[in-house]
Amino acid sequence: MNKPTNRFLALSGADVNHIPHWEHWSNPDAETYITGIDHYAKPLSARKKLLDFYPDINLPLPHNDDPIPRPDINLADKGIDNDKIAVRWGDSLTGTWQHGEALFINEEDVLKFSPIKQLDFTQYPVVENHNYSASDAELYKMFIKRFELLDVPVAAEYCADMSCFYNTAIMWPILTFGWENFLLNSEEKEFERIMDEFAQINRRVFNIFTELPTHFVLCHDDLCTTRGPVCSPRWMNKFLYPRYEEYCGMLHKANKKVFFIGDGCIDAVADNLVACGFDGLISEPYTDFKLLSKRYPHLVLAGEGDNRILSSNNKDAVYKMVESMTQTAENVPGYFYCIGNHIPWNIKPDIVKYYLDCCLKLGAK
Repeated sequence: MNKPTNRFLALSGADVNHIPHWEHWSNPDAETYITGIDHYAKPLSARKKLLDFYPDINLPLPHNDDPIPRPDINLADKGIDNDKIAVRWGDSLTGTWQHGEALFINEEDVLKFSPIKQLDFTQYPVVENHNYSASDAELYKMFIKRFELLDVPVAAEYCADMSCFYNTAIMWPILTFGWENFLLNSEEKEFERIMDEFAQINRRVFNIFTELPTHFVLCHDDLCTTRGPVCSPRWMNKFLYPRYEEYCGMLHKANKKVFFIGDGCIDAVADNLVACGFDGLISEPYTDFKLLSKRYPHLVLAGEGDNRILSSNNKDAVYKMVESMTQTAENVPGYFYCIGNHIPWNIKPDIVKYYLDCCLKLGAK
């Protein structure tokens, strides 16, 4: 019988032998430095070697060892269309950070929009840009392919695979209309209809997710900046939390654990997210993870590590950070080492290695 991995145990809220990682990994040069294998020349070989050194880092494997192009850092100020801003990200570039602004010229355009009449979002910059006019069976096949579950009829007993959806609630209007259009119109009466229609789409999506062969589901919404929530408690009580509670309920009935991931400082919304039914919270180091670990020891938690400390190149500070993270894990079986604000390409490779070595040394339970 296969034994559960530390990742599976942590996701399940069970005691682990060693604290696993939930890293947002965007540093190919560190991979090359640590393994001695050029990430760009042999991406699969480099990743396999990295996993040999750090088995709990839990990074996905590339599909093959075909060489990949090296990013030209001189393109860091150009986007896909050469007229929109993008930046270096890992071994490529980011998107342009511009979403639906160009599609909606004025308030009338926003408030007359109907997600249900549109349904085909393949040409919209909304991350989950699928054609929702497809049948449930067609969408099921699309998600199965997307999550690489083609030959998985049911989730294996200790399978730690995860299905995820980026546009859980607030991301739909932010990405569809653009940030300013969303803020300018989110209090209008007609916006209630728009949010209800987005919820109709998501109700289908999460109903399909109840059938996917995974034990775990990740729901993403950026509710907060580093300073806290982007919307009022009243707005979130009306438009977000009832949907979260509904989706969590659907997935729990299918015996799946549901995790929330979002940027910024989620201190002000954490209690509400837990009340909605989320089994874990993944965020950034601006959040008070020490407080969360004491208040909710049953939660899965990740994101306490800070890349600003890695950027300092101060090994003493890095060690103290990992030591502090390990202390948080004493309260929470489902704790993950995680640099919540990412390990970007410009963190020095030797510091990344030192961070991983500290976790390897201190994470044994």
